[in-house]
Amino acid sequence: MAHRQLGQLRQPGQRGGHGQHTRGRPSRRRVLRQGATAAGAALASAALAGCGGDGAAAGGESGGRVTVELWHGQTDTARTAIEALVDRFNREHPDIRVVPGAGVVADAMLQKVTAALASGAYPDIAYIFGSDLAGVALSPQVANLTDTMDEGPTPWKNYWPAARAAVTVKGQVRAAPALLDSLAVVCNKKLFREAGVPLPEPGWRWRDFQDVAKRLTDRERGVFGTGWPGVGDEDTVWRLWPMVWDLGGDVIHEDGRSIGFADTGVRALETVAALARDKSVYIDPKPGSDQMYQVFLSGRMGMAVTGPWQLPDIQQAKVDYHVVPLPSYSGRPLTISGPDTWAVFDNGGARLKAAQTFVRWLTQPEQDVRWDIDAGSLPLSRRTEALPAWRKKSAGTPGLRTFTDTLETARVRPVHPAYAQISAALGEAIVSVLLGKSTPAAALRRCADQANAALIIPR
Repeated sequence: MAHRQLGQLRQPGQRGGHGQHTRGRPSRRRVLRQGATAAGAALASAALAGCGGDGAAAGGESGGRVTVELWHGQTDTARTAIEALVDRFNREHPDIRVVPGAGVVADAMLQKVTAALASGAYPDIAYIFGSDLAGVALSPQVANLTDTMDEGPTPWKNYWPAARAAVTVKGQVRAAPALLDSLAVVCNKKLFREAGVPLPEPGWRWRDFQDVAKRLTDRERGVFGTGWPGVGDEDTVWRLWPMVWDLGGDVIHEDGRSIGFADTGVRALETVAALARDKSVYIDPKPGSDQMYQVFLSGRMGMAVTGPWQLPDIQQAKVDYHVVPLPSYSGRPLTISGPDTWAVFDNGGARLKAAQTFVRWLTQPEQDVRWDIDAGSLPLSRRTEALPAWRKKSAGTPGLRTFTDTLETARVRPVHPAYAQISAALGEAIVSVLLGKSTPAAALRRCADQANAALIIPR
């Protein structure tokens, strides 16, 4: 969902076709696509089949030059951005040649990598959605980058906590951070003025959000206070996790065999139910959330819970807007980030070393800032954020600074093989509450039954 300028900050859940415009960033939110569970099983079996093969044999060139195969999955402006960085790396590293390819967008990368691992002919580097990494990392062909990411001019601890957590599986760094975002609330200032409602400020509460949404709603004019995706996909689900975390819950209980939101999830869903009862929430019935955002862009929604990818569209639509951090129950700042990753695969000593050199180079501030500005990521590290180029970009994009500041308190979903099943179960619960078909307590009980069954499966 034709590519737009102003940094190409992208919308989650978007994809080509179906009348939508295809933004240059991939649709990372569609993690619960059909075949994800089968893909995870295939990745596990690939651990047996993919122990070398054609992928391990290729890569050497005369004169000692090593070829690295990169499956980046990017399109449009983002593809131009990554390929420009690849060209620069190749010029600066004459002993390594990185070749971008794969011929698939990031949405199809999991299936492509799964098949490649099973056949034994896999790439050296691939762009993997953060929510897919735990399944991919079941394969021993996925390199351990713990030492790699601790080297170089950017210390590991200088990356935002969300970026570090998203690539860490069972205490090991199994990928390099590739892309970073966060959620906040974008407000239509014109609708707030017309309703006589003051703009929210940091530290506001979810009860304030509910009250403001109700006051902004004008059914006669077709104006909604806010919106929520209503198809049960990951875009539906990830908006609830900051509410659960703020209430003291977690996605997975510390015992690892049950969900950690059996109680807190009910309270969070009660907030969702209140918005539905007030008829102040636009429920988007289609995947991708495009309709919900179009309602906001057309001036008929007061508040959109979204990320920095939406700012270019908002500016192009000439919406007078204000960005504020997510509300909370406690008054403490908290948000969610959904990072993506660069996974490195072991194709033998020379190629592995060259691939590690490339991802270490790519994630350094000097390269990261170009990727952030041209392709639409928030800075991976505080050092990138401090660079003049990013400061200029941030100053020229109203509200962008708020999204970056929220990274201080951003958390990520667990990198766990059962996450897809947990999300699917919670997605069903949220939709049933939004549509008034179930109470929060009953919806959460069904969710817990399904999710707990997935968690007890040995991984």
